[in-house]
Amino acid sequence: MSQARPTILKIGGSVITDKNTELGVQMEVITRIADELQEANPRNLIIVHGGGSFGHPVAQKHAIKEGFKEEQQIIGFAETHHVMTVLNGIFMDALIWRGIPAVSITPSSCAMTRNGRIQCFEDSPIKQLLKMGFIPVLYGDAVFDTELGFTILSGDQLVSFLAMRFNAKNILIGVDVDGLYNADPKDNPEAKMFDRLTLEELKKVKGFFGGSSACDVTGGMANKISELIPAVEQGIPALVFNATKPKYIYKVLKGDKVKGTLIEKE
Repeated sequence: MSQARPTILKIGGSVITDKNTELGVQMEVITRIADELQEANPRNLIIVHGGGSFGHPVAQKHAIKEGFKEEQQIIGFAETHHVMTVLNGIFMDALIWRGIPAVSITPSSCAMTRNGRIQCFEDSPIKQLLKMGFIPVLYGDAVFDTELGFTILSGDQLVSFLAMRFNAKNILIGVDVDGLYNADPKDNPEAKMFDRLTLEELKKVKGFFGGSSACDVTGGMANKISELIPAVEQGIPALVFNATKPKYIYKVLKGDKVKGTLIEKE
């Protein structure tokens, strides 16, 4: 029996944390997302969540992404990894309490990068989890790097990597805006949203997405999109939607239409 193709659901750090407060968590949002996951009762799902106000400020303070340069970064790496496990624990609590068979997978324990790109990844535990009906949950993490000593592995790179490694059916990217725009909708009321983009169109407009205004060591929306391209090239469609809107996660998992930007190969 061949394993059904999984869905990869990314929940942005900006959705589950308060980016204006260091270590600020959006508890009511996490609770609602967990409720929607319980109601949707998805099969063959991998979840990846971002770091938001947990991972980014600490990582930035210690310049973890740039790699190991000086002794005091060692505690910074440990702290960055630790706060991500704390955020992951809060998220996992909400799932487990609702009887969702989610299992946390720590990226720094199964992945190593080379110059910031995933070089080796031990995927057999995730294969086993999926086969048995569990939901693996991963997150952006401070990881070890064969050239830099250590760096930050973003949830966005993980999403695309996992989608290709497990031949995902689709990628669902939950962010705090309705989709992809030709300008930042938070600053520009005239910004227009794209309902659908092919790869060709996406590459033409990529320059418009801008960085993130909040502290984001992984490069904001523009980086999310460039990370998605290899997976879309393999024919895996990606939907960017607003995960702060009630019922949206439930609907996308059920295959219902929501406002968002669908990115397809052609």
